[in-house]
Amino acid sequence: MSTPATLSVLLDGLIDYAGLFPPANLDMQPMVDTYRRVMLDPRGWMVGRVIVPVSRLEEFELAAQALLPDEEEADPWCISALASPCGSDGLAPDLDAIARFNARHSEAGGGSAVIDVVELKGTEAKLIDQALDMLPDTLFPFVEIPLDDDPRGLIAVLAGSEAAAKIRTGGVTPELYPSNSALAAFLSASAAAGVPFKATAGLHHPLPNDNAAVPARQQGFLNVFVAAAMALHHELAPETIEGLLESADVGSFDFAEAAVRFGTHTISLEELEEARLGFAISFGCCSIDEPWEDLQALGLLGEESREHVS
Repeated sequence: MSTPATLSVLLDGLIDYAGLFPPANLDMQPMVDTYRRVMLDPRGWMVGRVIVPVSRLEEFELAAQALLPDEEEADPWCISALASPCGSDGLAPDLDAIARFNARHSEAGGGSAVIDVVELKGTEAKLIDQALDMLPDTLFPFVEIPLDDDPRGLIAVLAGSEAAAKIRTGGVTPELYPSNSALAAFLSASAAAGVPFKATAGLHHPLPNDNAAVPARQQGFLNVFVAAAMALHHELAPETIEGLLESADVGSFDFAEAAVRFGTHTISLEELEEARLGFAISFGCCSIDEPWEDLQALGLLGEESREHVS
């Protein structure tokens, strides 16, 4: 059995590796080694960028210098850099540091790597506008906006720019986990405005689950990204999206070759491809093995993705 086309499209490059962050909290060298390992794994097609704070780029370079591909090998390592917040004095120096990093790693012998995405927090429309004006065309921004208030105002700011939203779906304390109603409202508003998004934290598992260590109820990444794609193409009401986010039954999903069913809703392979390319982009996770192991335990991955390379 092979992985169905719809599930392959959904999972392709979906997970950004954030091993430096809680709860993994890896040191730089183990994090870099892990990223290389997972990129060489047969399941590595599910992994996207590696997330590195701008303040730790030099440390990253030292740890990765022997592992980065040269200019004649595979594609460069793609990095999403965490920069200072919108409106802060640290943003301009961070952008300069990113430009210097990219210049170093575009030269022969520098190790092939590129920062093409930047992530930064933004809580005020004016400050977000100012920050976006500072960014070079070579950097695509994800602006982390709060979900505890009505997000539509900040989403409207992003809708007028070449930019995307970033939402926090978990963390080390309960208040960092959004309710299903808040997340559904965000997905509905972003879909209506055509603003792409990524999520960060809390989405270690395919289906909703209880994290006793926090404690908190965590959303499932299958629910979030399938529901987002359906919201984009079928204009689902927030209440409908909320119901999809709550489902913890893998039987609610039917991933076929030409379409995926989730509950009573269906989306075609082509619609799912469009949503993944331009709307429901990725989620950051400090573990890659956990999502892989859960997907395999649920019987969702085909034989071509089951062999593990250590």
